[in-house]
Amino acid sequence: MQSLWNAVRNSALVVVLTFAVYLALRLAFARFQRTFANAATRGGRFERFGFIGLSALADALTVLAAWAIGSVSSLSAFVIDQAGQAEMNRALFLNAFLVIEFIKVLARTLLAPRWPALRIWTLSDTTAAYWYFWLSRFVSVVGYTTFFLAPIIAINVSEDAAQVVRVVVMFAALVLALIIILQNRDQVRRWLLRRSETRRTDILGRFLASLARLWHVVAIGYLVLVFVLWLAAPAMALPFVLAATVQSIVAVAIGVLLTGVIARVAGAGINLPAEVSERLPLLERRLNAFVPNVLRVVRILVAAVVLLVIAQFWRAADVVGWLSSEVGQRFAVSIVSAILIMLVGGLIYLAVQSWVEYRLNPNYGHVPSPRERTLLALFRNAFVVALGVLIVMLVLSEFGVNIGPLLAGAGVVGLAVGFGAQKLVQDVITGAFIQFENAMNEGDVVTAGGVTGTVERLTIRSVSLRTLDGAYHLIPFSSVDAVTNFMKNFSYHVASIGVDYEASIPEVKQAMHDAFDKLKEAGFAGDIIGDLEMHGVTEFADSAILVRARIKTKPGKHFALGRAYNEIIKEVFDERGIEIPFPHVTFYMGGEDKAGKSPPPRIKRQHPGPKPTTGKPKRGAATSAASAKSPKRRRKTRVTQDGPPDEGQDAPDQTEVS
Repeated sequence: MQSLWNAVRNSALVVVLTFAVYLALRLAFARFQRTFANAATRGGRFERFGFIGLSALADALTVLAAWAIGSVSSLSAFVIDQAGQAEMNRALFLNAFLVIEFIKVLARTLLAPRWPALRIWTLSDTTAAYWYFWLSRFVSVVGYTTFFLAPIIAINVSEDAAQVVRVVVMFAALVLALIIILQNRDQVRRWLLRRSETRRTDILGRFLASLARLWHVVAIGYLVLVFVLWLAAPAMALPFVLAATVQSIVAVAIGVLLTGVIARVAGAGINLPAEVSERLPLLERRLNAFVPNVLRVVRILVAAVVLLVIAQFWRAADVVGWLSSEVGQRFAVSIVSAILIMLVGGLIYLAVQSWVEYRLNPNYGHVPSPRERTLLALFRNAFVVALGVLIVMLVLSEFGVNIGPLLAGAGVVGLAVGFGAQKLVQDVITGAFIQFENAMNEGDVVTAGGVTGTVERLTIRSVSLRTLDGAYHLIPFSSVDAVTNFMKNFSYHVASIGVDYEASIPEVKQAMHDAFDKLKEAGFAGDIIGDLEMHGVTEFADSAILVRARIKTKPGKHFALGRAYNEIIKEVFDERGIEIPFPHVTFYMGGEDKAGKSPPPRIKRQHPGPKPTTGKPKRGAATSAASAKSPKRRRKTRVTQDGPPDEGQDAPDQTEVS
């Protein structure tokens, strides 16, 4: 006990001086820390991390300064016994002070109990102060007992006495740690669940959600395992476990920090210059949609690297040795090559998509034609498929897969599919020739497969038509024998108008020319190409004379223009008394003479006998026949009797025949 008392007395001055200097430096450092906290509050995100680093550096410097002053005081020893034990005791304390206080600096950097602006984690002030209080006490008690008090007892009393002190202190610390874990089980679980909800699609989020249910079991098991290993082999097991634990925590922290920084940078999005966005309006959206996938891959890679590093620290797997071998190097090179191939493939995909987008942008260059739009869309789809197959083949070849048999097998499968799906092959081949011959494009009005409509979608296999009644028709090219395009280069409106036989043909032609002039005045002049083409009389129909003219228009403009011209024709003909007839029949009894008059009907006696009854002729047959042919219009014809009527019969004044 006397030796123990001497050791404590000889070290007391260095201990008191070191702690006094450290407390004084801490008080002075508090002013600088307040300045850092105020600056971090006003600054941005990166500036805040910079001030957190400066605060941690200044805090570490105070520890180094106190340790240096304690070392100087130890060198100028006031009382040194003949064996030099006092100097050894002071060295033990200074080493313990340096290690323990650096651990506290790390805890203060992570939790920042007094300065919320310098806190890395999103914690309340009460929670941060609570965890720092207990963590600092645990580190101090366990650290100074292990590195200072127990060695002094072992040197001056006995190793058994030092071991008893260690076991009592460690068991007390274990019990208190288990109590704290159980007290905070629900609070930590809720915190982990909140963190996982913000990362639902992330690997870390799913890991936190699983850890929330079992974290207290894992923590209790870990502490009990450390205590048992320390009891079994304190000289070997405990240092290994503590070193692996610290290294694993550092690896996880670096991985989380790296992932968080990448997520923050990617979360801000990619903002392209205004000129680039105007030329390529979809590029910014495509890049911002591409970033989450890249971020997901980066997170997976970071998680894999962290797991491999932890396995190396705990000696669960010799990752470094395996990577040093030939197989490991080949695998690592294959992984890096595959990542580079996929990265280059993604860049090529973006470049081709941007080029197609630029060609389809009407604000730059020339306005793309419908054929260009269709062919570029087909090229883009075919290129994406070809690029995807090529990237997959190259990635497989990097991992040692022989792609020769795959290509041969793909050829055989393609040949079998070609024989089994001849209709599909016919669709594709016919569609390719239709596209190359520019038979139709999106927006054209065509007749294909017996259906007339507007082309809404055009692929290499089929054409989609929207008819006038709104029906959507999907027509495979194998069923298309001929394509009638109403919008190729230019269009014609053919006006074939029937007029009455009594109408003057020159007047009709002039009326059609005047209607054409009114059509141009009505706002259709920009759609008309050239003058009115008058073809003249083309047919003598049953009830009308057909006069035909033709108007040349821009592609697809003949539909609306023709409807407007028909309306104007109707108005002009009505104004000028030109009749547009419809089918009718005029029935004359006995025909006409040269003067255009109808002779009286002849009534011939069929056989001798009773005098036939004469009077008004029967109207049933004639009227029914005429009515069947012309239900819309009737004309009255007077039949005049020249001679006397037959005896005993009343002569009719007139007979009306329809």
